[in-house]
Amino acid sequence: MNRRNWIHLALAAGAAPSCRKEAPPVAKQPAWLPLADSWQHVMGGELTRPQPGSLRLNWGEALSAIRWTGNPPTLPFEIELQARRLDGTDFFCGLTFPARSTGECLTWVVGGWGGGTVGLSSIDDLDAAANETTKHRSFEKEHWYSLRLRRAGERIEAWIDGEQVIDLETTGRKLSLRPGPIDICAPFGLATWQSSGEFKGLQWRPL
Repeated sequence: MNRRNWIHLALAAGAAPSCRKEAPPVAKQPAWLPLADSWQHVMGGELTRPQPGSLRLNWGEALSAIRWTGNPPTLPFEIELQARRLDGTDFFCGLTFPARSTGECLTWVVGGWGGGTVGLSSIDDLDAAANETTKHRSFEKEHWYSLRLRRAGERIEAWIDGEQVIDLETTGRKLSLRPGPIDICAPFGLATWQSSGEFKGLQWRPL
């Protein structure tokens, strides 16, 4: 084949349409929004701020609680924080959050009922120690745990240090707070029970 034919073939190949498909653009995730400043102490042990961006709820005789005074996360959403138990033997993180746009709230309990129970209160009037979200694990004092909660559609998912501990479909289920003082945290708050807990890195984003 002479040089002229090679040129014609090369031009034809370059003009031919490509069979390769372009990869779809990666959807940009919404930015994380900090949850650091607008907290109000509402019950129990003292609220202190040992470092910028961190919150400490000191031990109280029963429930110690703070409530977010700004606009709460709007559904659907994802929340991240780090939490640790400083002393005590019960839950060091009780995250109360809006569960439905109609006003129902739930509490994600971490380290309750003697120190090792994880779950949601309440599902069909059963609390975190008595429904299908109940898990048991050990928690070391003064060790930071990474917590993530996602509420999208009618599904609630939660992770501790990257391990999924809750995956619940809530269609047709009754969602409510456990009867008692935890309702002071609604619609969005943090609590401990006979324990001192510390929190940092609190943030959320809409989904």
